[in-house]
This record gives sequence, C-alpha cells and structure tokens, in this order.
Amino acid sequence: MGFKTHFKAIMKRRHCLQAAFLTGLSTAMLQTSVFAQATTVDVWKDPHCGCCQLWVEHLQANGFKVNVRDVGNTAARQRLGMPEKLGSCHTATVLGYVIEGHVPAADIRRLLKERPTALGLAVPGMPIGSPGMDGPEYKGKKDAFDVLLVQKDGSVKSFQRYPASGRMV
Repeated sequence: MGFKTHFKAIMKRRHCLQAAFLTGLSTAMLQTSVFAQATTVDVWKDPHCGCCQLWVEHLQANGFKVNVRDVGNTAARQRLGMPEKLGSCHTATVLGYVIEGHVPAADIRRLLKERPTALGLAVPGMPIGSPGMDGPEYKGKKDAFDVLLVQKDGSVKSFQRYPASGRMV
C-alpha cells in the first residue's frame, strides 16, 4: 500500500472516530437536557413550615423544578400510598415515584437513574442535618439517618446511609 492510500485510510478512520465521538456527545447532551426538563417535583407541604421550604430550595439549587402545593401533606401521603409510619412534614412526587420527607436531591437523582420497581424514597421524621433541617440554628449538628427505599407493599430497605457528626463537613 502506497503512502497516499495509507494516508486516506488513516483520515477515513479519523473522521469515523470524530463522527462517533460527536454522536455520543450529542446523545449525552440530549439525555441531560431531557432529564433536566423532565425533573419536575410536585410537593405537598404546610404553608407555615420553614424546613419544608428549605427542602424545596435545596431541590431547586440542585436543578429540580418544583411545584409547591401549600395545603398540607397528610391527604397526599395517604392518596399516594406512602405508609403513615414513614411520614414526615412534606410529601412529593417525581416521575412516578413518591418522596417522603427530607430526602437529599442526590438520592432522588440516583433513584431516577436506577429506576427500581418501588413506591419511592422516605426519610421518616425530621433528622437534624438532612436537607431543610440543616440551618445555622443546628450549629453543624447532624443526626444519623437512612434514606429508605419504599417498596410498593410498604416494606423498606436502606437506600443510602448518612452518619451522625458533631459538625457538618
């Protein structure tokens, strides 16, 4: 094979690799764009609850669009099938999942990426140090808590564990 033929083969291969790279990059950007557009979270909360509003702001700061319904959350939690024993001060839905309590945005993103067959996620109660319960009045204290994966039958398993600490890092 002569130099000219060899050079053409190399250039053809280079163009194919560039095209493949650009196709992959375009696909990744499109998926990111679609995900960003598809991540609307509907939240039911009490209009006077400060920690609920801080959790909403946490979601917004992490790229979620949030629709707030300031009507309380008990009826929504019951209608959506979240067990009362897992209850907290706000209930939400996102892409077919129920989110109960102070669930970190990173765990919601992981849920949406992994798409397990489940009802959703819950952080029962109001653990200090969780998103929305991490204001300056807590002086960096952080309780240990689990984000629970709630199955459709109401059973749970740990989805993510957060350790306690005297100061948040």
